[in-house]
Amino acid sequence: MLAMNSGMGQDNKIMTRKIPSTGEDIPAVGLGTWQVFDAGGDAAARAPLRAVLAAFAKAGGKMIDSSPMYGSAESVVGDLVAELGLRDKLFIATKVWTSGREDGIRQMETSFRRLRVKQMDLMQIHNLKDAGVHTRTLLDWKAKGRIRYHGITHYTSSAYAEVETRLKAGKYDFLQINYSLAERESEKRLLSIAKDRNIAVIANRPFAEGAMFRRVRGKPLPPWAGEIGVVSWAQFFLKWIVGHPAITCVIPGTGKPEHIADNVAAGFGALPGEAMRARMAKYFNTL
Repeated sequence: MLAMNSGMGQDNKIMTRKIPSTGEDIPAVGLGTWQVFDAGGDAAARAPLRAVLAAFAKAGGKMIDSSPMYGSAESVVGDLVAELGLRDKLFIATKVWTSGREDGIRQMETSFRRLRVKQMDLMQIHNLKDAGVHTRTLLDWKAKGRIRYHGITHYTSSAYAEVETRLKAGKYDFLQINYSLAERESEKRLLSIAKDRNIAVIANRPFAEGAMFRRVRGKPLPPWAGEIGVVSWAQFFLKWIVGHPAITCVIPGTGKPEHIADNVAAGFGALPGEAMRARMAKYFNTL
């Protein structure tokens, strides 16, 4: 089994992976904001989200992923991060999701304002929307220091051929793609291509939008899960993902303080090696 920069019995720090294009360390468990952070200006709805961000940062988490597609999520994240004084401790990622150069620029400028950043850590082309045009803008912004990294995203296997073409045609820092025990198609080609080309990989949909929890409801963890420090199904699912050598970070989304602690706990201790990951997948497939 593989231990990555950490171990709860060692230095009690969250495990990190290196971003291949620079060697920068990034914690392997991040935070997604789709649906859960679309709270608008509702103070009561924002309160638990504020607690989630505070707990996430305190545990050593860094990457927060958003998008203009996610309703008010960017604004909510920007406001709460500012209130908590966490900007310098976080890695802020968002996306451009529109057609045309000028519309793309306008949308990204809006994201900068909503997230309250002067420099975006990562800007991604959401679902490859007008990827050729936006890639040129992102390369220009990266050269000027407006963004630190650029990448592309998708979430469905029907787009993998186009994703592969993009990965081979241009040099991106990041690929964000769906990957979980329930959705393993990306490991057939995309993950190996990303690894070979030194592209960081963010795994989205780690719980298949909750379908995986419904599948295991009322069913016990295997007794051998404790060998890698797993005490919940969320940790089982997340550790399996991060155990893949091509994965840089996984971004489970939650708006509940009690769930963020469980998710981030997957970033501590040992990771499953190849044999353990196969055992985990075989067990999940029997459920």
